Amino acid sequence: MVIRKVVIPAAGTGKRFYPLTRAMPKEMLPILDKPVIHYVVEEAVKSGLDEILIIVGHGKDAIINYFDYNSMDEELDNYGIRDFPSIYFIRQKHPLGLGDALRYAEKFVGEEPFVVLLGDTIYVSETKKTVLKQLLDVYEKIKTPLIAVEEVSIDKIKDYGIISGKKVKNNLWKIDHLVEKPEPDEAPSNLGITGIYILDNKIFDYLKKIKKGKNNEYQLTDALNLYAKENDLYASTFKGKRYDIGTKDLWYKTYMDFLKSNGK
Repeated sequence: MVIRKVVIPAAGTGKRFYPLTRAMPKEMLPILDKPVIHYVVEEAVKSGLDEILIIVGHGKDAIINYFDYNSMDEELDNYGIRDFPSIYFIRQKHPLGLGDALRYAEKFVGEEPFVVLLGDTIYVSETKKTVLKQLLDVYEKIKTPLIAVEEVSIDKIKDYGIISGKKVKNNLWKIDHLVEKPEPDEAPSNLGITGIYILDNKIFDYLKKIKKGKNNEYQLTDALNLYAKENDLYASTFKGKRYDIGTKDLWYKTYMDFLKSNGK
C-alpha cells in the first residue's frame, strides 16, 4: 500500500524557549525566511505524501494561520505554499507527551500505514531524494514499520531514544528494544532515534496501553517497545543531515548553517 498520510506533532510547550514561546510556537521560529514547520511540511510533500495532519496545542494558532490562504501568495514567490495539499489540524488537550499527541491521529490514519515527522526537526538530504523518501523506499522493500536513526556521540546519548537490535544490512537493523534517553553507560548502542517514523495503525493499540514514563509524559518509545515485542520493527540510517531546533543553541546553529549554505 502506498503511504499517503503524515502526522506532524507540533504541540510541545517549548519550555526551552520561554518566554518567547508565550507568543510564538517554537515550530514557527525562522530558519532564514521560512519557519521550521514549513520545512517539515515540505519534506512530506516532496516525498509524495498528500494528506497531512498537524497536531497543535494551546498557543499554537500561529501554525494554523501560517497555512491559511494569504493574498500575498498570489503576488510574491510563495515558496511552494500554493502547491501544498490540504492540511488538517487537531488540538492536543493537555501537553502529555508525544505518545499522547499521536493518539489524536487514530481516526485520521484509519487502517493505513502512515508517517510521523516531528514538528521541530529539519532534514537536508545528501542525495536527490529527500531523507523521508529514502526511508519510504526502504519501507517499500521490507513492508515493515521502521524508524530513522543516526549515530550519536557519547555525550549526546542521554538526549535521545536509543535502539538495541541486530544489524541485517549496511543501513538496516531489526530492533529488539528501545530506551528513552538513557545514561551513556546504560545505553544498548549509540544509534539514536531522529524523528521520522513509518508506522502501521497497530501502534495505536500500544499507545493505549502505556503509562506515563520519562518526564511524566506518555512516551512513543514505550509504545514502540511494546510493539517490538510482538511485531517486527526496523531502524534505518539515511544519507543526509538532521537539524533539531529543540534548544536555543541548536536553533542558532541551524540558522547559521542554512545562512552559509544559502550564501554559496
